[in-house]
Amino acid sequence: MKLLIAAIGLAVLTGAAGAQAQSNPRYIQFQPSATKGALYTPDSGPAPTVAFLTIHRTSNFMNMIGTRELAKRGFMALGMNPRSDNNEAAVKFEEIALDIKQGVEFLRKQPGIQKVVLIGFSGGGPSTTFYQATAEKGVAYCRGPNKLTQCGDALAGLPPADGMLLLDAHPGNTVNSMRSLNPSVLDENDPSKIDPSLDPFSPANGYNPQGQSVYAPEFMERYFKAQAARMNRLIDKALAMREAIRQGKGTTSDDAPFIVYRTRARLMDFSMSAHPGTLKPQKLIKNDGSIATGIVRSVRAPVPAPDKAEKTLSNGTMFLTLSSFLSANAIRAKDSIDDIDWCASNNSTPCALREISKPILITAMGGHYFIRDNEIHFDVAASKDKDFVVIEGAVHGQTPCEECSKITGQSYSNATKNLYDYVAAWANARFR
Repeated sequence: MKLLIAAIGLAVLTGAAGAQAQSNPRYIQFQPSATKGALYTPDSGPAPTVAFLTIHRTSNFMNMIGTRELAKRGFMALGMNPRSDNNEAAVKFEEIALDIKQGVEFLRKQPGIQKVVLIGFSGGGPSTTFYQATAEKGVAYCRGPNKLTQCGDALAGLPPADGMLLLDAHPGNTVNSMRSLNPSVLDENDPSKIDPSLDPFSPANGYNPQGQSVYAPEFMERYFKAQAARMNRLIDKALAMREAIRQGKGTTSDDAPFIVYRTRARLMDFSMSAHPGTLKPQKLIKNDGSIATGIVRSVRAPVPAPDKAEKTLSNGTMFLTLSSFLSANAIRAKDSIDDIDWCASNNSTPCALREISKPILITAMGGHYFIRDNEIHFDVAASKDKDFVVIEGAVHGQTPCEECSKITGQSYSNATKNLYDYVAAWANARFR
């Protein structure tokens, strides 16, 4: 597939001039036209032999923080935007692997590049691990009667990467969607009808609008089961709509709108009651760069006013299609935390990690709520060469958590530096 490569100014990608030459990338056009990238290389020093590729399901990763940080440390980095760039309703999840394929092939053609490492940051975790698992195991991995959606023959023969870096990766956009559902909703056609005993924004159930909410174990057990039950009902509705279309009985002939209300009720956003940290002793990079080992607890601050956002159109509603819901936002479960059918969806980081043999570094940000999820990722990863570390006081975006510092009284000013120094040391030890 022919690539069009053109130079563009720093201001186009970053919106401001900067002194770092590493922030002056080349624009890379892929196909289809929404698929594009920005290529970062060091301005001086030895030519890079290792290249990193980062991509998300929908987000703009052409200026993701890791592209600049890795270039500063002597690596090549390609930040990509997928074909469903900034459009959740356009997502057909399995097709994102075709975009990653173009990026991997492009990087392998760059002079001097010997190794390619995929970066799975946030929602890029399910995308890149899905790609790598399919590349290593073939299309048999992404097909089967248990799958809500299937991959096509175009995914046969994907070129595998040489390693993987997970940066606070989601367990799956599917799982995130499920954990964000308000399980108190009784009627999808009238989301104002709720079961008060499951309302996460009721003070009677533990909600605190002024700070951290505290929920009883009994409430959380019912809550997580009810989230899974609501997700299963939504899946059944979507599958019935898809079958009606297949039989020519739908209002459209190819796809259909699928809207879900009341989707900002993830307890981890405003409570430490759920997923407060690791279950086992793990490595923590402290702000001074030293590494301590022990039970790691998140220092995250609660999201303000979730009860107001949850009822809004802009923040509490998912505007999807049947395809984008079933392929990237739906997964079967009996409990949204501990009893998930991980391989019911191709958008599932734990499912994919069980099939990946290449070296992998798994990181979690200490100022966010994915610490326990990434501990699970480490536990289930099949690779014999795997590592896991938490970055003290880093927010999901890999920068210092200022709100966390106000709570703990500690400085986390070196969070970004500590993360990428560790990544660089890990990559240099394996790929140079």
